[in-house]
Amino acid sequence: MRFYDRQHRFYAGIDLHGRFMHVCILDATGAVVFDKNIPCSPDAFLAAIAPFRKDLVVGVECMFAGTGCPTCARSRRFSS
Repeated sequence: MRFYDRQHRFYAGIDLHGRFMHVCILDATGAVVFDKNIPCSPDAFLAAIAPFRKDLVVGVECMFAGTGCPTCARSRRFSS
């Protein structure tokens, strides 16, 4: 079994709700560099993570079976 052991510069957590999502981004030392509630839209999400995208890992809370994170999924530009 291969284990993922790469470090990243930034780590983001998203708590997804109906109209808003809370996004918190930490740097590699654990310092908070972004912590806000933003609208649930691909454009708002992409704007929030723009300064950190070069080396960012995202985790999402409130994942429903089979649906994933619709806002993140619609943000296809996120993976580019």
